[in-house]
Amino acid sequence: MAKATKKRKTKGKRKSGLRAWIGAELRQVLRWAWRGVLLAGCLVLLWVLSYSLINPPTTIYMSQEQRRLGAIKQDWVPRDQIAPVMFRSVVAAEDANYCNHWGFDMAAIRAAIAAGGARGGSTISQQVVKNAFLWHGRTWTRKALEAALTPAVELFWSKERILEVYLNVAEFDEGVFGVGAAAQHYFGVGAAELSKVQAARLAAILPSPKSRSASKPAEFVRRRAAQILDGAETIRRDGRAACFED
Repeated sequence: MAKATKKRKTKGKRKSGLRAWIGAELRQVLRWAWRGVLLAGCLVLLWVLSYSLINPPTTIYMSQEQRRLGAIKQDWVPRDQIAPVMFRSVVAAEDANYCNHWGFDMAAIRAAIAAGGARGGSTISQQVVKNAFLWHGRTWTRKALEAALTPAVELFWSKERILEVYLNVAEFDEGVFGVGAAAQHYFGVGAAELSKVQAARLAAILPSPKSRSASKPAEFVRRRAAQILDGAETIRRDGRAACFED
């Protein structure tokens, strides 16, 4: 009887020791996993911070298109070498409340939800995150990462820098990226020489650059460009362009 009791106690101690060992190992794994998450987060923040000063050498989508097409066109143009009307045009077209939000336009998001997803609610800040750091597509993973990175971009970048990067990595035609290459591609001029009409037409094709043309605009693009012309002048007058204009 004493031997049986002793065996049970020994077996119980072994089980207790095994549980303690498993618990210790699990805690160690969780600690390392947490450290890995923190390290990854710090690296991503450094990446975001670096692009506030350094021009992105390429993007995931640009690399994909380069492999598919064999070559792409992109000439980085500094902000002071882009016609001011181009900034106003793209803001009027894509994100009229750009100066008044911190990366998310809640009114536009609610309108997009009410429309059943038929219209977009993404701000320019969100689009630059997608273009500069992520990939194209409508997966929940990309959307979640976009939502996480957008406040960081708004925190570390100026509004002027967000627009500068956006206009230099946005696609304007198949294999044509950035306003510098687009101005030459469509009009044979530099980005600084864009007229109001040309800037409005470039902004008008941004949502669907592979199916629209700025130099040979269809009727829809003409109408949309006319609306953007009015919108660009409106935001100049009412102060909604103040955050990115001198």
